[in-house]
Formats: sequence, structure tokens, C-alpha cells
Amino acid sequence: MSARIPRPMLITGRTEFIAHLGWPTHAFKAPMIYNPYFESAGIDAVVVPMGCKPENFAPVLRGLFALENIRGALITMPHKVSVVDLLDEVTPTVKVAGSCNAVRRAPDGRLVGDMFDGEGFVRGLANKGLVLRGARALVVGSGGVGCAIAASLAAAGVAALALYDTQPGAAEALAQRLRAHYPAIMVSTDSRDPAGCDLVVNATPLGMDPGDPLPIEIDRLEARTFVGEVVMKTERTAFLRAAQERGCRIQVGTDMLFEMIPAYLEFFGFPTTTADHLRSVARLEY
Repeated sequence: MSARIPRPMLITGRTEFIAHLGWPTHAFKAPMIYNPYFESAGIDAVVVPMGCKPENFAPVLRGLFALENIRGALITMPHKVSVVDLLDEVTPTVKVAGSCNAVRRAPDGRLVGDMFDGEGFVRGLANKGLVLRGARALVVGSGGVGCAIAASLAAAGVAALALYDTQPGAAEALAQRLRAHYPAIMVSTDSRDPAGCDLVVNATPLGMDPGDPLPIEIDRLEARTFVGEVVMKTERTAFLRAAQERGCRIQVGTDMLFEMIPAYLEFFGFPTTTADHLRSVARLEY
């Protein structure tokens, strides 16, 4: 049987678009998930990758939201932090994370932003049966995605969060924001020891390239600990393989991506779906 050739989406004068803003665009995966889903669900919308360098971002964002057929924007690197100051309203998650990856225009014209990296990560954990309320978690990496995951773990009710970054100031700044918004959570920044943790998250780029060091001392990792990854370049990073060898349950980086898209769809007002369905229709390339 011959392979099915994907039918190009038909874009008409009624098609709404979601701008996918970042630079460079070659690694963007969202269009290969959203657009097949829109086609399968009969939704007249399209995600369009738009390469935008930092010096042009502010005027580009304002110009895009002056258009009448824009439904919203996905914001990715290097704009997740700078976009916050361009918005009229943001959620508590954005305030803790210090970054934003989704923008829509309210009926009164205000630009509203939210952050779903952490929400996708947490939804994936919940769907795998991990109970976060009262848990102890370690998040290695206090960059944009690490901050977002920490914010969503706090909102999910963890009891303790250990934060670690090679730049201690970044971890401490995140800790201060968490303490301000979630004073009941015990937050620390002095260790990346995974012993005693229910959850360990690699929120660093370690694992993108062969030979990268592991983000924690793997011999301190307990079999009962759940291990999550944000690197999407490969499904099973060296860290995840090492965790599995120690008996740990894992979550791969792309799970975060698939699990956050239903939340995005809800934010933009589209009919939502499940991560499993998105995986079944996606046309990802690695």
C-alpha cells in the first residue's frame, strides 16, 4: 500500500491564524502538531512560524495584534521574557515564571499572556499517576522552562521545592518569587541532591548534545523517584536512560509539548483535545 501524502491545508479569507514567534524557526515543532489537529478537527485555523529577531520583536508583536484575523500568538525563545513587559495583563504563573509563551487579545483590545510550559509538564505527570500535592521536588535549571515548571508545581500543591542553577542568583530570584506567591511551600536553593525527592526535573539544555554531563549525581537517585525531562531533541536522553536503569518512572521532553497544547487550545478558545489524539495526528520530524 502506498504511503498517504498529506493534503495541504486550504487557507481562505476566513482562516484565523496563530503566529508562532521566535528565532530561529528551524526547530519549531508546534506547527507539525497544531496544523494536523486543526485539519483533522475541521477547524479553520493555522499556526504560522514567524522568525523574528529580538530587536524587531516589540513592533512585530504590536503589528500582528492590529490584524483582525489573528487568534493569538505562541511565543518561544528568545522572546519569552521580553514579551511580559509588552502585555496588559498576565497570570500569576507568568509573574512567578518571569516569562510568557501565549498571548491573546481580549475583547477590549488588551493583550493577555499566560505560560503553559509548566502546565504541560504537570498535566503529563498527573496523567501518569504522580500525586504532586504534598510532594518534594527538585528542579535543576532556573531558566525560562525551569521557572515555568516550578511555578506550576507550586500551583499543584507540592510541599517542598529544591531549585538549582549553575548561576545561583537565578535560582534565588525564582525562590523569592515563589515564596511571595506560595508562602506555605518550603523552597531551597542550596543543593541538587535528588535523595528523598518524589520528583526530579532536568530543566536545563543538558542532553541536547552527546557527551553532555548528567544534571544530577545519578547514584543518589532512588528508584521510587519520578524523573522528568524537558529536552526534546531526542526522546530518551542519557539522563532518562540512566534513570530508567535505576528503576525510575520517566517523562520524556515531548510529553510536555503535547500536554500543554490542550491548555493552549482552551486559552485561545478552540475546541480542545487530548495529548494522545495530538500524538496520533502529529507529523513530527526529529
